[in-house]
Amino acid sequence: MRTAYQYKLRPNKDQIATILLWLDLLRRQYNYRLGERFSWWEENRCPVNASPFIIPIPQLRDNPDYYSQKKDLVNTKDKFPEYRLIHSQVLQDCIKRVKLAFDRWFKIDKNGQKLGKPRFKGKGRYHSFTYAQIKQDCIEINRINLPKIGKVKLIQHRPLPEGFNIKTVTISRKADGYYVTLSLEDKSVPNFNSDVEPTSENTLGIDMGLKDFLVTSEGESVPIPQYYRSSRGSVKDSTKTFIP
Repeated sequence: MRTAYQYKLRPNKDQIATILLWLDLLRRQYNYRLGERFSWWEENRCPVNASPFIIPIPQLRDNPDYYSQKKDLVNTKDKFPEYRLIHSQVLQDCIKRVKLAFDRWFKIDKNGQKLGKPRFKGKGRYHSFTYAQIKQDCIEINRINLPKIGKVKLIQHRPLPEGFNIKTVTISRKADGYYVTLSLEDKSVPNFNSDVEPTSENTLGIDMGLKDFLVTSEGESVPIPQYYRSSRGSVKDSTKTFIP
């Protein structure tokens, strides 16, 4: 079972500067990797019904995918040392977002339509980054320890549920401040199997009505509870006065 808890952060000035720097560098990396995929796609596509007789032969290149772009992050850090300030998992998550955005472009939704073409992120349009893994004891006395950022104060308005493990941590910048979203998992609770096909044996119909609260397809009826009338009756009984 997966769930998510979100808390508001209270970072100091240095931590805010680090978060803003990361978001801007990740935005540039996102646009660059998305541009790589667009460039390869434009040079290697060829419409079946409109193939020209003479076309320029493009430079042969491998199709940039998630693994090749993630491997190329080493070269990015060599050419641009400021990317060494960002945690490696956060950089890899940026490449994963490019992959998901590009893959959705070619998929068809339930209505038979394709989604829009991915867009480049303008300045200030990259709002979050994610740690794919983090220590389970990262929260200590209303502070969360974020790798390469430090211990950031958070408003923990409710405790984490028992038995759940922290899977991912996402830092988001919103209009009213900064937030952390913890993705939690409890493996002891089974997940719902969405692959089950409905049949007459595992399906139950329910009809809500006015005469009865509900009637099932098997003929079983549940009467209306009448909570309001029951509560009114108990109030009248308690207010009765007795005259000797």
